[in-house]
Amino acid sequence: MLKCGVKKLIWESYIMILSVHNINKSFDGKDILRNASFHIEKDEKAAIVGINGAGKTTLIKIIIGELSADDGDVTFSKDITWGYLAQNQNIDSENTIYEELVEVKKDVIDLENNIRLAEENMKHVQGAELEALMDRYTRMQDEFQRKSGYAWKSEVTGVAKGLGFLDEELDKRISTLSGGQKTRVALGKLLLQKPDLIILDEPTNHLDMNSIRWLENYLLNYKGAVLIVSHDRYFLDKISGKIIEVENTRVTSFTGNYSTYAVKKEQMRAIEWNAYIKQQAEIKHQEEVIAKLKSFNREKSIRRAESREKMLDKIEVLDKPITIDDRMKISLTPSCESGNDVLTATGLSKSFGNEHLFSNLDFEIKKGEHVAIIGDNGSGKTTLLKIINGVESLDAGQIDFGVKVHIGYYDQEHHVLHDEKTLFEEISDAYPTLNNTEIRNTLAAFLFTGDDVFKRIGDLSGGEKGRVSLAKLMLSDANFLILDEPTNHLDITSKEILETAISGYTGTVLYVSHDRYFINRTATRILDLTHGQFVNYIGNYDYYMEHVDEKMQRLFGTSGNIGNATLGDGSYKYANGAADLNDSDNASESASSLSSNAQSSDATAGGAMDWKAQKALQAQKRKLETALSKCEEDISKLEGRDGEITEQLSDPSVGTDLAKLRKLTDEQTEIQDKLSSLYDEWEKISSELSEF
Repeated sequence: MLKCGVKKLIWESYIMILSVHNINKSFDGKDILRNASFHIEKDEKAAIVGINGAGKTTLIKIIIGELSADDGDVTFSKDITWGYLAQNQNIDSENTIYEELVEVKKDVIDLENNIRLAEENMKHVQGAELEALMDRYTRMQDEFQRKSGYAWKSEVTGVAKGLGFLDEELDKRISTLSGGQKTRVALGKLLLQKPDLIILDEPTNHLDMNSIRWLENYLLNYKGAVLIVSHDRYFLDKISGKIIEVENTRVTSFTGNYSTYAVKKEQMRAIEWNAYIKQQAEIKHQEEVIAKLKSFNREKSIRRAESREKMLDKIEVLDKPITIDDRMKISLTPSCESGNDVLTATGLSKSFGNEHLFSNLDFEIKKGEHVAIIGDNGSGKTTLLKIINGVESLDAGQIDFGVKVHIGYYDQEHHVLHDEKTLFEEISDAYPTLNNTEIRNTLAAFLFTGDDVFKRIGDLSGGEKGRVSLAKLMLSDANFLILDEPTNHLDITSKEILETAISGYTGTVLYVSHDRYFINRTATRILDLTHGQFVNYIGNYDYYMEHVDEKMQRLFGTSGNIGNATLGDGSYKYANGAADLNDSDNASESASSLSSNAQSSDATAGGAMDWKAQKALQAQKRKLETALSKCEEDISKLEGRDGEITEQLSDPSVGTDLAKLRKLTDEQTEIQDKLSSLYDEWEKISSELSEF
């Protein structure tokens, strides 16, 4: 949908088109957003990130007016138009795909028809009437050119092809399309509307790789602002110039793409923890000093202690940084080794009616391989996995499994789950030998704790169902994993954990995915299902990108499908942002190891220091510790003697002996002067030691 904002912004100099200010939102007493603020400027490309359930979609719905905030303001600048695409955008229409897309250009088409009509009418009028008609004709021509009227047909077909619709599919009725296809049509309509601000919630969910790459280039070159919610890290790295993080009810903005954000986030987290730890150590030190000064039980030392207490009370104590337990704990371990030949497929063919998927498909999977299957939507990738797993039948061909092959299957639609069962029942029925504690511990590893285990499967979100399926997969102890879009609906943190588990898995993996980060980290080989057959690439996604054009040209006489239906640069190969994955695995993993890397670097630097300098530091610390101990010993002795003198001075017989009285008084004065100096020295040494 396309709407126009009505409020004017004060900050015109920033060319700000959207302001979100101090938004608060809670559900059933639980805070979702607190004082959430950020802004979007003209032509800015920004992304909202956060774990599942953090409040990203809630924030978007407040921005577009589908939800009301408890407090705060959302303001669009005057005359700004915006459009929104939901994760699953339904379209109820009897139009064909082409007719639905063309509807967006209705004003341009009407204008073109009026121009043609004016051209015809000018043949039959003259004089003042002709002059007026020519003036109107000129105005219409100017408007037509301003709206790129001559290009509307190529725009419609370009967007349709870019989003993966074939020419022969454009005549399909909207009512016959799947949910994912309808969402793609809705996305196409939004792009053709060209609002000032495009708001997209998980736009890559229903797109294949070619369409994702096309959309990246389109949005990157889009003359307008873009606000995206996405878990696709390649996509975020390519598009975003600002990351808006939603975490623990707070919203924080970071300049840069996702990789830059991940590093900055880890740096910020390390700084927060270091500041908190340092302040806590200082508070503890001051409390120890105060206690020690009070223990001296002298008026001056007590005054010093009270002064320090007042200073301590004025300190603004830092909150302990919140650590969110958002990390699954998944361990994939095969129960036994398979033979070297895991899967041999010969002459596989499959069609659905007139829809031909593939024929005479031959391939082998060997023990220990991690093989990714990629290809366009509708090419038969998921069907092939179902055939291998025995869920779908073959038209022709044969599949043979090797010895001791035990399959674990992950289905993106989660047909292996039972909607009517609770999470606890789902696990206990599948693995009856597990006791209650083992079942609860397994579910807790996938972030289901307490009463969560009694939720119905049918009531879970897509991401939650994915975690249950992964839990069952882990328990299977399979040595051959067959995975269909395993990262769908997982947030970035969960994706990274799954990547680590798959990378360390010693068994064999065959999976379908359009998550390029995931493929790059986990695949040892890629099978590209194109033109009804497999093209083999022995390497990860970076390797595939380097060789796809050459292989496609050699085998089929065409270049790779990368961006071949673009309105932008179709040859983009991820040279920017997140491309250096071979060197650093991925930006988030680099970020999460930042603190330990920094500490390791410091330790290395320390090890390289001159050993004499290190020994000097250690000697200095020992010297201070000795001095502090000596100071405390002297204070104790003098305080003891001071107490003895006070007791003697209270004896009436001393009061009559003036010489003795003067001697004791002078000694006590000298002792108190020494104590005063010792107290100062003790504080000084104590502070110096606290720095070590």
